[in-house]
Formats: sequence, structure tokens, C-alpha cells
Amino acid sequence: MDLLHTALNLFLPPAGIFFLVTISPTLAFIKACQWLLSYVFCENIYRKVVIITGASSGIGEHYVQHLAYQYGERGARLVLVARRDDLLRRVADRARKRGAKDVLVIPADVARKEECKRVIDETIDRFGRLDHLVNNAGVTHSFFFEEATDTSAFTPLIDITFWGDVYPTYYALPHLRRTRGKILVTASVASWLPYPRMSMYNSAKAAIFNLYETLRVELGSDVGVTIAMPGWIESEMTKGKFVSPEGDAALKPEQRDVDVGPFPVAYAEECAQAIVTGALRGKHYVIYPFWYSTLLLYRVFAPELLEWSYRLLFVSKAPGTDEPPSKIILKTTGAQPHLYPSSIQKAE
Repeated sequence: MDLLHTALNLFLPPAGIFFLVTISPTLAFIKACQWLLSYVFCENIYRKVVIITGASSGIGEHYVQHLAYQYGERGARLVLVARRDDLLRRVADRARKRGAKDVLVIPADVARKEECKRVIDETIDRFGRLDHLVNNAGVTHSFFFEEATDTSAFTPLIDITFWGDVYPTYYALPHLRRTRGKILVTASVASWLPYPRMSMYNSAKAAIFNLYETLRVELGSDVGVTIAMPGWIESEMTKGKFVSPEGDAALKPEQRDVDVGPFPVAYAEECAQAIVTGALRGKHYVIYPFWYSTLLLYRVFAPELLEWSYRLLFVSKAPGTDEPPSKIILKTTGAQPHLYPSSIQKAE
């Protein structure tokens, strides 16, 4: 067996590279045709039924609300799911004003499978169908892995960020198959970028990414899957709400520094528009802002350089200080990631 693997190690890498180079022109032509066709045959979502989870928590306070508005402007019928009923109803009112044909509000905790089943059942009882499932629930943290004083700090993060996508998908799939619907999931660039102080969140998002990559293979053309990978987007997270390292399951309400360093925080409205448009065009992936794709190249071809850069920016101490260079950059430029003109205000 060792001899066989040795032979495969010697033969397959050069053979694989040769085949990839040979077939690249054909693949490029096919992708170009798919790109052009996506603009011609963009899905009409008018009066179709869309479930959106996480519409009032974590990244949801801005980005997910604008996902609802984007679907609403296209005349969809919406089901908004999150734990905070009051905020859900405000989002529902705005979505109706934007053009949503009907909006159903379902307060629920997507980390609990029985509540996810209830969400799907209530949706089918009300509308009789399901066309899009948009999974977004998630919370993050801002502490080093070793700083956690209680491992229970990890539990709510994994429950919401991972299982909060798994359970709705599991119960929605039979209905999505019947309508040949779509799943739009927010995986974040954190699923492949090694952001320090976010180890468990990154891990949960990486699990989400691989789950839906596998589902795309398993489901084939029956159900479309779009994986959205936004970078730093205006949200409760970039305003400083995190799971505590002491194990408190609740998001911390106080404003705290968000160590995003030199990375700008993008508007949620523009991000939501790009991602919904990508899903309706049948794209497999949507990275927003697009310049993060450059970092993906480094992740594949020069991971050591990416690791060194992130450690230098976010972990190492700047000379003569007790702070990382990323925080020094913020203070020097006067940029504060949670002090931006909110596009939610523009939406109102």
C-alpha cells in the first residue's frame, strides 16, 4: 500500500496540473457563458415565499434587515425569524413599505430544532410553499481562545451560528425540493480568513461553508445553494456586541472596541443588494466587498504570508506600546469601525 501511495504521489500532482491547464480554456468559456446567462435569466422572486432567519440579532440588525428589504422590493412574501419580536415587527413594517406582498413574523430561537420545525410548519400553513431559505443567524466573540475562563462561552456561539443554520435547512429541504428553490447562507469571509480573537466563530463559519458545499453536491440541480461571504459589514458585531469570555450566553450590550484594523466597514444595504442579486442569478458564491477575493488567493497559494500578516496586525504589540498595530492604525487615522452613518437611517 505504501508503494501504491508513493506512485500516486509522484504521478497525480503533475498529471492533475497538466489536465487543469489543458481544460482551463474550456472552463473559462463555460463560466463566461454562465455569467452572461445569469444576467438574462435572473430569477423573478415576485410573490415567492422567502424565510429569513437572524433578522434581529448579531449581524442581523443591519445586513439581514436589508436582505428583507431587497426581497421586499422585488415583491416577495417574507417570513422573518429571530428572537426579538419588537424589532422583527419594525423590519416587517419597513419591508411592506418597500413592496413586500405579505410578511409573516415568527419569533423563534433557531438554535432549538423544535422551534425551527415550527417556523417551517407555520410558513407552509400560511403560504403553502417555500421558495428561498436565507440563513443568517450568528454571534461572534472578541477574545483569544486561551482567554476564555469558561468553555460554556463557546456553546451559545456554536448553537446559534452553526445549528441555527442546520436546523432550518433540515426541515425546509423537502419543501425547497418541491419548488426547486434556493438556499442563501451567510458564511462570512471568516470561514477562510484566520481572524484572531474570533477562533470559535471562524470555526463555526468554516463548518457552515463546508456543510453547504456538500449539500450542493448532494442536492444537485434540485435546490440551488448560494454561499455569501461578506467581510466587515455594519452590524451589531462591528458595534461591539459579543459573547463574553466569562461564559455569559447573552450578547454584551455595551460599546466595545472592534479590532478590524485597516479593513473598512462596508454598508449593509450595498452588501445585501449584491448578495440577493447574486442568489437570484444562481451564483455559487458571493464575496462582498469583492476585494476580499485577493486575500482568498493568498489563503490558497501563500497561507504562511497571510498568517504572518494577521499576526503582525492583530496579535503582535506595536513597538513601545501594549497594543497591536491594528488598534494603533485606528487611533492614528481616527477611524472607529462602529461610528459610521447607518444605512438603516436611510432606509427609514
